[in-house]
Amino acid sequence: MIEGAERHRAIIELARQHNRLTVDALATHFGVSVQTIRKDLNILCEQRLLTRIHGGATLPSGVENLEYEARRRIAASAKEAIGKAAAALIPNDASLFINIGTTTEAVSQALLDHDGLLVVTNNINVANRMRIYPRFEVVIAGGIVRPSDGGIVGEAAADFFSRFKVDYAVIGASALDEEGALLDYDYREVKVAQSIIANARHVILVADSGKFARSAPVRIARIDQIGTFVTERCPSDTFRDLCVKAGVALIEIEKPPED
Repeated sequence: MIEGAERHRAIIELARQHNRLTVDALATHFGVSVQTIRKDLNILCEQRLLTRIHGGATLPSGVENLEYEARRRIAASAKEAIGKAAAALIPNDASLFINIGTTTEAVSQALLDHDGLLVVTNNINVANRMRIYPRFEVVIAGGIVRPSDGGIVGEAAADFFSRFKVDYAVIGASALDEEGALLDYDYREVKVAQSIIANARHVILVADSGKFARSAPVRIARIDQIGTFVTERCPSDTFRDLCVKAGVALIEIEKPPED
């Protein structure tokens, strides 16, 4: 029998696949009581990983992003693998943008064995991680600091990035759709991401497969504006075809087992 945190991860994965879950179906699936499943759903809803509905739960609304700590825990091992694969594309002595996001933060972690990087970021977590290494030069954008995740957003941040022209940009997205759109929730963050894309020679999109099961209201860009897409798995043949047509290098990593 799957127990505790492992069952919680499995419930989230089922929610990504089916969106709407019922207590009775989950109890049957896991071979546990409905009381146990109700407790599981209450915990996951308190963490804002799910939203309670009558008789079960569903993925959170497409108009509101998950809180930072909740996002950081989702697909954590996949994000680590994606981060390593993306970092391997970036040579020493390169200049790069790193945008807001838990997957972009995984890339910054994997870059710590590089040398001579100029890192320009609007992510306080990335800046704090990399600034302590003298072999990196870290430049941080000015603007409005979003309290939920330490992201710096707004017109000032977008203008800041327009002053640079760097070798690489590492960006994420809150959702990906079948039409090839990269989507997010905060229009202020989107304006910054668009400036980042416009001022990098090669753009690397990093996103786990769960982003295909989510929706968000604000368009960041189209997949044909991206150079490389790194994911653990692309579940959409339509999206994969769009990558081929646009000349986007699609790197898929077999998802490692969750810890």
